[in-house]
Amino acid sequence: MRSDLTWNVLAKDLEGLSKRFDAVSSNIANANTPRYARREVRFEEELQELLDGPSKMPLALTDERHIPLRPFSVDDVTPDEVRPVDEIYRLDGNNVDPEVEMARLAETRMAYNAANRLVAKKAALYRLAIGGR
Repeated sequence: MRSDLTWNVLAKDLEGLSKRFDAVSSNIANANTPRYARREVRFEEELQELLDGPSKMPLALTDERHIPLRPFSVDDVTPDEVRPVDEIYRLDGNNVDPEVEMARLAETRMAYNAANRLVAKKAALYRLAIGGR
């Protein structure tokens, strides 16, 4: 299963969504904490660029010390956590909007459930191919 692109993308998607669950739940828990900067997890753009191919001309890496501008494999995609501190929602410096966070939580839950269903279907296909039921 290591060479199956679909399986690897689904695993990376579940990893990123799991980290997003942690970030959103932390945001909701700290909605009343002064000067708390909400957390966001981003990974879909990198994963989409990897699947679609580069939108710009790819750079050649001629030395191992060169820094790539895009991921070359699914393993190179990392869910990045950022804290947008320049947004202020309340006067005490907190930038958590509970309604937005609850919407993000619902969106993340739906995406996570859909990815889990796809993983289950993919595993069922593997079982069928092996000869099981």
